[in-house]
Amino acid sequence: MKTQTGNLQESIARQREHLGAGLKQPLHDLAEACSDVWGDRQRLNEALTQGFESLPNAMFLYALDHNAIQLSDNVSQSGLVEKDFGRDRSQRPYIRDVVPSNDFLLSQAYISLRAKRPSLTAIQIVRSAKGEMLGYVGADFDLRDLPLTSSHYQERNDWQQIKGDPAIRGTVFQQTRIDSRLDRHLDDVMSVMESLIIDRGVFQAVLHFSSSRATIWTTDDPFRYRLLNVDALIAPDVCLAFAPLDYPEEANIPAEDIRPILAGIRDLRFIDDMFYMRSCSINIFNGMVSITFSCDGTHYLPYDEFLQKDTQFWLGTPVLD
Repeated sequence: MKTQTGNLQESIARQREHLGAGLKQPLHDLAEACSDVWGDRQRLNEALTQGFESLPNAMFLYALDHNAIQLSDNVSQSGLVEKDFGRDRSQRPYIRDVVPSNDFLLSQAYISLRAKRPSLTAIQIVRSAKGEMLGYVGADFDLRDLPLTSSHYQERNDWQQIKGDPAIRGTVFQQTRIDSRLDRHLDDVMSVMESLIIDRGVFQAVLHFSSSRATIWTTDDPFRYRLLNVDALIAPDVCLAFAPLDYPEEANIPAEDIRPILAGIRDLRFIDDMFYMRSCSINIFNGMVSITFSCDGTHYLPYDEFLQKDTQFWLGTPVLD
């Protein structure tokens, strides 16, 4: 499935817009059908049962009075749940929201009380023939039953800085970088990492300097990670354990920039004995480099911006902010 530009919230908004557009008319028609039999529990159940013809993905349908007290049973595809007759739904999140002027509301997602599943509810106001508000018709949906109607969102590719553990930040001035085995062989490690990324299909790599290890993912087996300890990382023949693969054309980081990125990472490891880099990652498809410092703050930045910054920039950057 192709990705679509825009951040996470924009993608959610697009998905909700598509879902709402598909639910408005069926809920409006169902509300009209219920209006004709309002107050009659059995006939409301019958009208709601017929509503599944136009709302096949719904988990439950029900009718509520203007105080959000349930006038029908919970109606499902498999039958009636009678114990919900008379249930007070006034404190549920989809009732506390203000219903817009078009009488239709698609709630924010919430965790259902019984199934403990991410869910959402569509609410339609029910009106009499004279336009007086009688109550509501509600339709509950389990998110896994709803079709994805818009493309996956694309992760942001601008610079982000994320604060870490306050306990670590509070003791940063008491820390001193200690050379690890990986540090002592860092030039060899970076040469191995370059070969793995450019020639052996590694598209994401995370280097943990203090614990002297790396976690890698490959394009020919992307759902499993490989953990390489320092002995593997300093041995060039580790490359023989991975099939030769062409560098992906769709990668957002050019192959010729991998070496300078790794060189910049190497320099950052030794930039300062107090504010030092603890770990880093590179993803050639996202086009991003991440750096986590000793204060536990993490920077995510596009590779080209990373290449533009020298060590003097990082020495003057308030990494604690």
